[in-house]
Amino acid sequence: MQCVAPWKGKIKLMESFEDAWKVISDYCKSKITDIAYNTWISRIQPVDLDFDNGTAYLLVPNDFHAQTLRRCYMSLLNEGFEEIFGTKFNIEFRTPANAPKKSKPSAAASITTSAATAPLLQSPDSSSYEYTFDTFIVGSSNKFAHAACLAVATNPSHAYNPLFLYGNSGLGKTHLLYAIGNEIKKNDPSKVICYIKGDDFTVELVESLRLAKMNEFRQKYRQADILLVDDVQFIGGKESTQEEFFHTFNELYLAKKQIVISSDKPPKDMETLEERIRSRFECGLTADIGSPDYETRMAILKKNAESYNKEISEEIFDYIASNIKSNIRELEGAFNKVIAYSKLNKVDITLDIVIETLKDLISPNKVKQVTPELIINTVAEHYGVKPEDIKSPKRNSEFVLPRQVYMYVASKLTVESQQNIGKYINKKDHTTIIHGINKISTKLETDEELRNNVEIIMKKLNPH
Repeated sequence: MQCVAPWKGKIKLMESFEDAWKVISDYCKSKITDIAYNTWISRIQPVDLDFDNGTAYLLVPNDFHAQTLRRCYMSLLNEGFEEIFGTKFNIEFRTPANAPKKSKPSAAASITTSAATAPLLQSPDSSSYEYTFDTFIVGSSNKFAHAACLAVATNPSHAYNPLFLYGNSGLGKTHLLYAIGNEIKKNDPSKVICYIKGDDFTVELVESLRLAKMNEFRQKYRQADILLVDDVQFIGGKESTQEEFFHTFNELYLAKKQIVISSDKPPKDMETLEERIRSRFECGLTADIGSPDYETRMAILKKNAESYNKEISEEIFDYIASNIKSNIRELEGAFNKVIAYSKLNKVDITLDIVIETLKDLISPNKVKQVTPELIINTVAEHYGVKPEDIKSPKRNSEFVLPRQVYMYVASKLTVESQQNIGKYINKKDHTTIIHGINKISTKLETDEELRNNVEIIMKKLNPH
């Protein structure tokens, strides 16, 4: 898809860049796993787009986030900008500490960054209409979870404690956590509410250890009246993080403070989590959230369309709702992509435009043949090396890991024998291939960064 930006030349219109960023963000989402997208891409906020200097400025929660984006996702972001604008941009990251005063992150960014960087506990930004119970569309798949969250928000520390929400990515868990915080804050402004993502808890802990500020770290979380922990699965496999989280949980629970936790799976399936923590999660109420049914998807689309000042036909809602079924985030992302295309190109939304705009998301008959050569090229691009380096006998560490990742992915996505997998990288001894596959398999159990990278590569190769 090629879009012609109506503001090209001198852009100072924040709204226009936000529209474009939604499309770029959705492009990135289609190329990587939900976990990777939710952890790294979804938390980026557009700041400014300078066509004169060819530079895009993006806001991220902290320096660690920026470093990870530069290391793992820069090529993907570059692809996204080039896909939308037809030209390359230099991408510069800003954090709340160095962002220009005119930039104002959305509510989601405000909550996330406050949890990650503020010296004192912060509460969710109740000014946002996005994260309330009123804007949460209730259907058969989330009715129980919604009712439980509403009960907690109405009567914290008495209804269900802890409350554990689980379900696949993009189904509304984060929305419900924010809604709880916003509702409690509205009813009792004196309540100290702390929202934190599982991976940010680890980042903060590491920084506190490095700076010898563990007392401040503990005080920050243990003085909370309401603790909202999103994506708690990310503390799995991290011994020090789990130890600290266990004691924080215990202290708040014994003090009868409300704890709400979300994850992509129920406690019993969180194999990398210590048993003592799993048992704590299971002592309260556990509620799952499933994929939305057709009626719920239609309601979500029509709710999102309320901010669009032109009429949209029923057949367009039906087309999107009938073809995008997995989760709410993907559904909303597809709709935002259509809206952005309409605004950027100044055209009305027709069914033909929707079909064309969403062809990359809705293409059930398009199957990509995954070959060892394609895997090598994809792995090389991801790690920033040349395919020739993967095929070479070089033992440099920056080449060995991509080479072993190729072996592992090829064993999973092709029917090639180990001997044939080896031939593509000039390895005749199949025991070398077995060693490489086993090495990655073992590392995947404990190395979260590697796990994310492998998932990204596999989704690029086989998105369905």
